[in-house]
Amino acid sequence: MKLLVFSDIHNDKRALERLMATEADAYVCAGDLVSWARGLDAMGEILKPRAERMYVLPGNHESEADIAAFCAQFGFTALHGKVVEMGGVQVAGLGYSNRTPFNTPGEYSEQELGQRLEAFAGLQPLVLICHCPPKDTPLDGVKEGAHFGSPAVREFIEKHAPARFFSGHIHETEGVECTVGRTRGVNAGKRGYLLDLAELIA
Repeated sequence: MKLLVFSDIHNDKRALERLMATEADAYVCAGDLVSWARGLDAMGEILKPRAERMYVLPGNHESEADIAAFCAQFGFTALHGKVVEMGGVQVAGLGYSNRTPFNTPGEYSEQELGQRLEAFAGLQPLVLICHCPPKDTPLDGVKEGAHFGSPAVREFIEKHAPARFFSGHIHETEGVECTVGRTRGVNAGKRGYLLDLAELIA
């Protein structure tokens, strides 16, 4: 079973069309489909042919309510704070970012991120998909010495060792792969990442 994860489309219709031309058994948008929650309907029309297999998280540019209404309108599944079993693998999603200087619609405190992530503790094998990357890793480096990821996300990964981790949020690290603790992590970005879930249970 193949899972396509992507993030941070920010109203880029061509990028989204390319992703939707990729065959997969399930699709997860890890947030920021649009900017400042504007233009969701246009994005929904592009995603609609994959509706039964489409899972969506709010990034920091969308609220939980925005994405819940969007999913209800187009027949997608809102994954925020939820777990779905796919091919013997537990796929869990948590949207929003930690605090930013921009007061965007989808932001949590580190404490709230940590509390919400704990709901996924003990799930195995686990693919964890968050909008926000773990702090002080190659996934969150905007430039030398500038890291804007979440300490709470990093703590969860190091403690619970998901089989795979995906994030977005930091555009400068799109496509970067690294190891955090024992977990292989990827910033999926608008290019997306196609994961064969069978590899995790072989």
